[in-house]
Amino acid sequence: MLPALAGMSHPLDTLDWPVRTERLLLRRAAPDDLDAVWAYRRLPEVYEWLGAAVPDYDAYRERYLRPERLASMLIIERGDRGIGHLILKIQDGWAQEDVADQARGVQGSLGWTLDPEFQGKGYAAEAVRALIGLCFGPLGLRRVIAECFADNEPSWRLMERLGMRREQHTVKESLHRTKGWLDGLTYALLAEEWPAGGRGTGATIR
Repeated sequence: MLPALAGMSHPLDTLDWPVRTERLLLRRAAPDDLDAVWAYRRLPEVYEWLGAAVPDYDAYRERYLRPERLASMLIIERGDRGIGHLILKIQDGWAQEDVADQARGVQGSLGWTLDPEFQGKGYAAEAVRALIGLCFGPLGLRRVIAECFADNEPSWRLMERLGMRREQHTVKESLHRTKGWLDGLTYALLAEEWPAGGRGTGATIR
């Protein structure tokens, strides 16, 4: 973890919530959000690309309520309705052993899921852009990454719209539950590549 965040359960705990964008509100996930998230997460067109397709409500409830998962999760709201969620996992950067302490907690791994009813309106890009701004602004991370199956074109198209750079294309390295071995993609962005050198958040914290 970053030195200033020592003792925190998650770096997101250091920020003031909610965060508002032009059309959306981002807030910390809570146990009461379980049913709303499950309503869209269980849809076939959503769980097709998710890393964990939990088969039923009870199994998902157990996964959702894990403290480490809730701590890393943000709810995307439009009006008074939750329309999706974001995930931020803090990672260490790779480093040689003698300088490894300088690489702890410097990278964020991003994930997102949007209710299909609200797709195609730019909401995912708006929410992820705000999260990247938080990563490079108040959280002080130096790099963010996002990964997906190469067949998940809407996901990697979104990464490219946000200015993320394709850094890795693996060949038949990623096993999909129904499609077999597929190519995988990794995108990344450095703080100095973000507008205002990482200082802007693109959102209002209040």
